[in-house]
Amino acid sequence: MTDLLTVQNLKVSYPTRTGVIEAVRGVSFTLGRERLGIVGESGSGKSQTGRAIMGLTPKHGIVSADRLDFNGIDLLTASAKRRRQLRGKRIAMVLQDPKYSLDPVMSIGRQICETLRTHEKVGKSEARDRALAMLEAVQIRDPKRVFDLYPHEVSGGMGQRAMIAMMLIADPELLIADEPTSALDVTVQLDVLRIMDRLVSERGMGLIFVSHDLRLVSSFCDRVIVMYAGKVVEELKASELKNARHPYTQGLLNCMPQIGESRHPLPVLDRKPEWTA
Repeated sequence: MTDLLTVQNLKVSYPTRTGVIEAVRGVSFTLGRERLGIVGESGSGKSQTGRAIMGLTPKHGIVSADRLDFNGIDLLTASAKRRRQLRGKRIAMVLQDPKYSLDPVMSIGRQICETLRTHEKVGKSEARDRALAMLEAVQIRDPKRVFDLYPHEVSGGMGQRAMIAMMLIADPELLIADEPTSALDVTVQLDVLRIMDRLVSERGMGLIFVSHDLRLVSSFCDRVIVMYAGKVVEELKASELKNARHPYTQGLLNCMPQIGESRHPLPVLDRKPEWTA
C-alpha cells in the first residue's frame, strides 16, 4: 500500500512569556488509504497534529519536522498559495466545534457551495444541487430548509453534520476528522461513519480519525496511535486495542464504563514521569 501521508519527527511549539510550550513532540506515522485513529486525553496533541498537517497552526506557533509529505508534496516548503489549493480539495479537516468553525454571517448552503466552487468549475445551480445532496447524505432532514439557515439557527449536532458535508463536498484524498461525531446521537454517528467508510473503501481516501471514544475507534479504524503529552506512546491495530501493552493505554481502557459492574471509586490514571520522556 502506497503511503498517502508521511510524518516524521513532527514538532509544534509555542513560545510564551514563561517559556516554550511543546504541544507536539516528535510525532511520526504514515497513512495509506486507510482509517487511522488518534486517541488520547485532551491536551495530548491530537488536534495540534492535525492542524500542523493542514497548515492551520497559529502564526506564533513553530512547526518543524524531518519530513511532512503528502502524496509527493513537501508540506513544510509548500507556499501559502499551494497550501490554499490543497485545503478543502485534496486535504480537508472537520474541526471540533462547528459553532466556531462556520461563518456566522453566511448561510450554511452558501458556505458549502463556496467550498465546492473554489475548487471546481461548476455553476450555481449544480453547486446547490450537490450541496443539497451532501446535506441529505449526512442525515439532515429537509436539506432545502437547512440550506438557507445560518449557523446560530441550527443545533450543535446539525452544525457538525453541516461541517462534515462542507468538508466532503469536494471529494478530498485525505480527511482529518477531529471528534466528528461528538455532538451526534448514536444512529446519526453510524450514518456519518458509513459515509466516511465508503469514501475510504470506494474512492481510496485516507482518514485520520481523532476521538476520545476508544470503543468507536477500535471498531471503525484500521490502526490506532495513542498520544500522551505530545508524543506517540503506542501504535497498534485497532482490533488489538484491548491488548495494548503501554500502561497509559491500559489506563484509558480501564477508565471506560463497564456494563454490569459497580465501580466505586472510579479508576484514575496513575501517570508516570517516564511517559513524557
